[in-house]
Amino acid sequence: MNCEVYKGSRKEGAYLFVADSKSLENLPAALTEQLGDLEFVISFDLATRTSLASADPAEVMASIKTGGFYLQMPPGTDLETC
Repeated sequence: MNCEVYKGSRKEGAYLFVADSKSLENLPAALTEQLGDLEFVISFDLATRTSLASADPAEVMASIKTGGFYLQMPPGTDLETC
């Protein structure tokens, strides 16, 4: 599964994982408002990863398949504090 990662401009350390850039069109408005402008970071094949820096690849893949995205926040924060 291809995965693209974007970082939000309003919260340091917030990263959004999606299948492709077209997926950004379907994000909830509240999410995009909280994250601000999204900047492309990297694209990679998630299926070949056995680990990621702050998340379980299987959890990220499942979240993208079921909800369209995976949001990685810095430790100790949540979306409301963006």
